[in-house]
Amino acid sequence: MTKLKEAVLVAARRSAVGKAYKGALAQTRPDDIAIQVLRGTLADLPGLPGELVDDVVLGCAMPEAEQGLNVARVVGMRAGLPHTTSAQTINRFCSSGLQAIATCAERIMVGAIDCAVAGGVESMSMVPMGGNKAVLNHSVVLQAPELYISMGLTAENVARTYEVSRADQDAFALTSHQRAVAAIESGRFADEIVPVTTATGKTFSIDEGPRADTNPEALASLRPVFHVKGSVTAGNSSQMSDGAAMAVVMSADKAKELGLTPIARYVGFAVAGVPPEIMGIGPIEAIPKVLAQTGLKVSDMDVIELNEAFASQSLAVVRTLGLDPDKVNVNGGAIALGHPLGCTGAKLTATALSELHRRNGRYTMVTMCIGGGMGAAGIFERM
Repeated sequence: MTKLKEAVLVAARRSAVGKAYKGALAQTRPDDIAIQVLRGTLADLPGLPGELVDDVVLGCAMPEAEQGLNVARVVGMRAGLPHTTSAQTINRFCSSGLQAIATCAERIMVGAIDCAVAGGVESMSMVPMGGNKAVLNHSVVLQAPELYISMGLTAENVARTYEVSRADQDAFALTSHQRAVAAIESGRFADEIVPVTTATGKTFSIDEGPRADTNPEALASLRPVFHVKGSVTAGNSSQMSDGAAMAVVMSADKAKELGLTPIARYVGFAVAGVPPEIMGIGPIEAIPKVLAQTGLKVSDMDVIELNEAFASQSLAVVRTLGLDPDKVNVNGGAIALGHPLGCTGAKLTATALSELHRRNGRYTMVTMCIGGGMGAAGIFERM
């Protein structure tokens, strides 16, 4: 049996995240955002000739319109990679960016390729959730409507099933903002962000979602938005956002040959299915699956990036698996920083690796729930 190669990340960068519709990136095409982020990421690796990049794999949850037509191919070539570098756009909803990294790493491990760009991009300003033409299957609507249930209602279902109170959700949201504001003010995101020139000619380099003025009273005053008697509000839900993130993945042997210093080793990745109507609990199944695959324990993780789709599902995951709150989203999460769907998995990886190096930790986990009833989790080791 052929021994698997070791896959490593030699760079991981992201754009700052803009608020959808009214934010700094709202008028900037997603492919233009991704092109700039990829150029900035490749600039970190002057020892990497473009012709050695075998593939570009980008995640995108709504791959149409301005982010359609195999956007990965457009981004790769416009960022300066040669036409010989192939490309594909993939979609596993909220985990698309993490899936892209895993796909590249696993192809490297089996020896199919030596080097690839993996990442994600999403403009929720230009392409709405569900796409520009959502056409539901009538028989599914009649026989299995839970497959089309809105994400907000799944969050309400999780809140009820896992007994997550409104007060706890709001407190979690407040912590997300406080941690994100502190991270920005201390410059913790600076090294992972590639400044982007917007369509209006301005430079955008600071996440614009976190609010320093958020307080318990303001959060408590918000009305439920998905169910009249619910507890899920705009304040304890993730923000709709725009952004892109990239990573360069290669075999450890190729990195050594090129004189490039790996920042992390790809350890493992797992996806698990759960009932669609409580899709937010996906990590509860995916995390044990990847831990069993890798022989690691939750306690081995020094940093955990858990995508905050909603406070209700984040708290359900943390409590059910006994995750250490002091290791989870230490620089804030999607409630404050935003959730640009297909970009998120790659964005969280860049943030997780940056924090892991800052703490001199060994392992980090990136995990999220996925629309349709799934969860994903990936593990990386600092090098």
